[in-house]
Amino acid sequence: MSQMEIDRVLAQIRSLSTQARPSAAQPAAAQGSGESQFATLLRQGIDQVNQSQQRATQLADAFARGAPGVELPQVMVQMEKASVSFRALTEVRNRLISAYQDIMNMQM
Repeated sequence: MSQMEIDRVLAQIRSLSTQARPSAAQPAAAQGSGESQFATLLRQGIDQVNQSQQRATQLADAFARGAPGVELPQVMVQMEKASVSFRALTEVRNRLISAYQDIMNMQM
């Protein structure tokens, strides 16, 4: 995994983070109702990874069918993007599980 790919994934995570932060104009009562900000951020991340994987699959299928305008480098880049985003999501999941287990093992 190259440094450029890592920087790209970090930039996506940062942009999601800024999108999930509430603006000062939102009232406090509206922020407390419904889903938590963390759940919203997590759902957005999962949806983006899913979309990336779907795009890679569609592009690979188009290349396999011989669709005009679809080239191998384009397919490989999209598949690598999907792979990197899935590995990042898997790492986030692993860290969340580890944090949950640490909290559950705390003595009261």
